[in-house]
Amino acid sequence: MPISITEDIRSITELKRNTNAVLDQVHRTKRPVILTVNGKAEAVLVDAKEYEKISNAFNLLKLLAPAEEDIKNGRFTEAKEFFQEFKRGKEISS
Repeated sequence: MPISITEDIRSITELKRNTNAVLDQVHRTKRPVILTVNGKAEAVLVDAKEYEKISNAFNLLKLLAPAEEDIKNGRFTEAKEFFQEFKRGKEISS
């Protein structure tokens, strides 16, 4: 979803004047629209379904962060060793 600097940057004034057209663009392109005030980025308008996808992906990344930290700090067990210990703990024979 790369942003088009010629199409996806709009002023708040343009949003006020052409709300339906800007919303149609967001829904049609699935790209965010950056809203500006006095030439500076102020807000981002995103399609609701795209926002939900982004939010879900971000939440998944937050869940993975502690695991990545554990791996980085050497706090992990190799899969083979883990399953051997698991089988012993549950008294499962191979």
